[in-house]
Amino acid sequence: MNKPATKSNKGVLLLNLGSPDSTDTQDVRRYLREFLSDPRVIDAPAPVRQTILNLFILPFRPRQSAEAYEKIWTEEGSPLIVTSYQVTDLLGERVDIPVELGMRYGNPSTEDAIRRLKGRGINDLLIIPLYPHYAMSSYETAVAKAQDVIEKIAPEMRYTVQAPYYNDADYIDALAEVTRDTLEKEDWDHVLFSYHGIPERHIRKGDPSGCYCLRYEDCCQREHPAQALCYRHQVFKTSSLVAEQLDLPREKYSVTFQSRLGNDPWLKPFTDQELERFPTRGIKKLVVLCPAFVSDCLETLEEIAMEGKETFEEAGGKHFVYVPCLNDHPRWIDVLEKFTRTFINQGGSPVKITHSQQPAAE
Repeated sequence: MNKPATKSNKGVLLLNLGSPDSTDTQDVRRYLREFLSDPRVIDAPAPVRQTILNLFILPFRPRQSAEAYEKIWTEEGSPLIVTSYQVTDLLGERVDIPVELGMRYGNPSTEDAIRRLKGRGINDLLIIPLYPHYAMSSYETAVAKAQDVIEKIAPEMRYTVQAPYYNDADYIDALAEVTRDTLEKEDWDHVLFSYHGIPERHIRKGDPSGCYCLRYEDCCQREHPAQALCYRHQVFKTSSLVAEQLDLPREKYSVTFQSRLGNDPWLKPFTDQELERFPTRGIKKLVVLCPAFVSDCLETLEEIAMEGKETFEEAGGKHFVYVPCLNDHPRWIDVLEKFTRTFINQGGSPVKITHSQQPAAE
């Protein structure tokens, strides 16, 4: 039996997916190999996954991705890593327990973060995935990695996993506030919520009933237990709650999905295709936000703020404004502080998160 934990041995682990160490093609290749070897990202049997990776992705993608990273890289390094460290420090200044940062892929690694926490005597841990919505390729894989590391190097450590907070009132307020600032300053026709896409099969795999998700046209609007693991439902809910806070009429906003990979069916509509169509529908002034990310990264800064803007303007759009992620906004730190203080005051018990599926057979 675990020893009862006290306030003095509690800690927090913030989890994100990661970034290459540099824009060098070799560093990008190393990062992509680790990322795309994850069976929760490319959920195919290992021989198939490695064939796809080694024959169709790694020979070409690293150079292209390195060029994209160069467009957003700062003097301090990867925007995702720099911002995540800033958030870690800001949260640490507000609470009197250790806060560490770990990445699912690359550095700073989840294992190093947990070793540091163990070295500081932490035996009761709050794990906060920096992804508000539950997806096997983001939230789930980050948590599963942390669980595996804890079981390997700190089996005595208790841990509590922060549940997806896609509908948390304070998170919604924070999103609405940063978006409202833009809407009040800019002239706009439409607001676009662009979320990272995932294959439709991931939605079906996350359905514990096996017979609900994507089986009905309005499945995400009905109440159902599957929605606890349904990324599609959760992003729609976030969007509707933020729109409600901003008093957006339903016809004034829409939801799309970006960053698809391969030819299998992915969640639709696709962001790039909608950006091309908007001007033909009379939408010439567009505001875009990406609530699936709490920190700006390649997918927001390069894919949306740069490539998306170019796509929209080449199609006839006149004004494109990207709303930055929450990043180190004080309202976002408020949300993380709330989660942490709830943990400090109420404590937690050992948790095994319910995964949407087991990894594909190796």
